[in-house]
Amino acid sequence: MGRTSALVVSLATAAVLTASGLVTSPAGGRDHGSAALQADAPEAPYALATAREEEAGAAGVSGISGTAGHWVNTWTSMPQLTEPGNMPPEPFTRPGLVFADSTVRQTVHVSTGGKRLRLRFSNAFGGAALPLTAVRVALPAGGRAGSGSVRPGTTRKVTFGGHLSTVVPVGAQAVSDPLDLELRPGSDLTVTLYLADGQASDAITSHPGSRTTSHMARGNHVDDVDLEGAATTAHWYFLSGVEVWSKPATAAAVVVGDSLTDGRGSTTDGNDRWPDQLLARLRSRPETSQVAVLNQAAGGNRVLNDGLGPNALARFDRDVLAQSGVRWLILFEGVNDIGNAGATVTAQKQMAEDLIAAYGQFVVRAHAQGIPVYGATLTPFGGNAGYDDPDGYREAARQTVNRWIRTSGRFDAVIDFDRAARDPDQPGRLRESFDVGDHLHLNPAGYKALADAVPAGLFTPRQPAPDFGPR
Repeated sequence: MGRTSALVVSLATAAVLTASGLVTSPAGGRDHGSAALQADAPEAPYALATAREEEAGAAGVSGISGTAGHWVNTWTSMPQLTEPGNMPPEPFTRPGLVFADSTVRQTVHVSTGGKRLRLRFSNAFGGAALPLTAVRVALPAGGRAGSGSVRPGTTRKVTFGGHLSTVVPVGAQAVSDPLDLELRPGSDLTVTLYLADGQASDAITSHPGSRTTSHMARGNHVDDVDLEGAATTAHWYFLSGVEVWSKPATAAAVVVGDSLTDGRGSTTDGNDRWPDQLLARLRSRPETSQVAVLNQAAGGNRVLNDGLGPNALARFDRDVLAQSGVRWLILFEGVNDIGNAGATVTAQKQMAEDLIAAYGQFVVRAHAQGIPVYGATLTPFGGNAGYDDPDGYREAARQTVNRWIRTSGRFDAVIDFDRAARDPDQPGRLRESFDVGDHLHLNPAGYKALADAVPAGLFTPRQPAPDFGPR
């Protein structure tokens, strides 16, 4: 038997022998809360390493770089239809035309590094084709997020099928050709676009909650080191993903969430959302240093109904399954569903039931692709002017949902964000030291508490796949 075949048989046998021990939620359903909070305590292995991936690595399957590996997203942003208040400022927005003869420079914070990368651009919500005349990547000056300047000598041309420009059809995305650029893990990358004709529509695709400064200038300045005098805004436009050619062991954890994951209350250009701080923790541990953390969240997003962006059930295939290298899913969403439902016994009882059913759908759909799902409990909103109600009906729904997350056994692990963020003396409220001031969102210290509550052992990459057979 050859080395590759032996390895595949060995892994398959190990998966059969250990499957029952790898699924952390028991059929009988017990509360995982206290165990899940111990961030770096000994844990059962949770991660996936499929026999197919191991076979490819052992056989030395060559990628475009001539070494064994695969594409893994190192950064993502959830595409959204841009609201009027988040459109580019004048003169970059005119009736029926956006970014005509304009340069847009944006920075993103990557997870894992590599020597080859490619970009994804989204026209998911554009009302017309998106013509990208020229695209460049570079390293930002000083390695700073939000910088309008790039490091001299690092600029690279981006091509699409060998061409310097491309047109992204309505509702579609474009993936660039691979290009060479040394990208360090946890660093920042600058992407500069030029649109000669602009996008001929009032509907464009963006991610408003970038918490990162972008720069805009009239004319073609993609090769300029500095964008002096450029206008600024804290939004990303059109760019939806960065992928790196990675070692076989590299994999991504994708987070589906709302503004609490998108980082409302975090520092502009500070990269201190809780997924960013989780990434820093994982990078500090050799066994998880190859894990990318992909933030697929948006402020105002809901699980069941469209709000700011499509509902999470509707965007699941696009934002989770279609991303490169995804091996784990963290689900932390539902507060906006509860907060937008009526403050009555009937409405909140129905909302809790509907959320629980939706969570089950996430698990079924992820498991069908071999992806374990980690459910995070919903954090408190007591005292929030919009969501808290005097009779406590919404808080009762939150407690019902959290009880199910902890005890149902449907999730492959539970991350108890509620316990990490709540005031121990007033469990329906956030800790005062974590509260950004609206009694719903967290400050950077609060987001660190969430990041620290995620057990790093959930992401150990080289373990056989859990058994996701019928239950």
